[in-house]
Amino acid sequence: MSDAKVTVTGPGTGSRERMLARIRAAVADAPEAPEPARDYLDTHTADSGVVDLLAENLADYRALVHRTDGAGLPALVGRLLTERGARTVLVPPGLPAPWLAAVPDAVARIEDDPRATAGELDTVDSVVTGCALAIAETGTLVLDGSPDQGRRRITLIPDHHICVVRVPDQVVASVPRAMPRIVPTRALTWISGPSATSDIELDRVEGVHGPRTLEVILVTE
Repeated sequence: MSDAKVTVTGPGTGSRERMLARIRAAVADAPEAPEPARDYLDTHTADSGVVDLLAENLADYRALVHRTDGAGLPALVGRLLTERGARTVLVPPGLPAPWLAAVPDAVARIEDDPRATAGELDTVDSVVTGCALAIAETGTLVLDGSPDQGRRRITLIPDHHICVVRVPDQVVASVPRAMPRIVPTRALTWISGPSATSDIELDRVEGVHGPRTLEVILVTE
């Protein structure tokens, strides 16, 4: 029985180069592409209406929206934790201390520990954070890991998230207006309502890959 060598080949580089050469020849005399026009609107919302629109869209996403001023913030945070029945609250390293000044002594404060496992974080009842920005037209909160927000996982694992938004300074009308204010090298978390998903029958389930309950406090500065 004699040995036989069989070589199987596919489309070779020669075919590829011929195809590319034909394309280059076809477009050789084509004019340069014009610069795209960028005179489109970057928002459809008047500045005077961004806070109300943010509140409306957050509510549409089933977030619980509250409004207060700086003086009333501590009492509101304390009340929300009490109504939730929280026994523990996770605290990012740079959260302003006055925000938690009225939290009952029965609610234990847990400082964020980078060594904490997902299982340990899952035992925490609530977390309180600030945010980097809030986008009115999409009802979206943007977190970037700043000290008042902490690591991404502390806002994804606990079942109850209270997020404080300073208005109007932290509210922008649209995503295009948000982009110049975002630090692209930070780990960004974009939140539009509590975590949720739906199956093929559109049965909504909340708390799948993030907090089941999102409460947003709009604080007038």
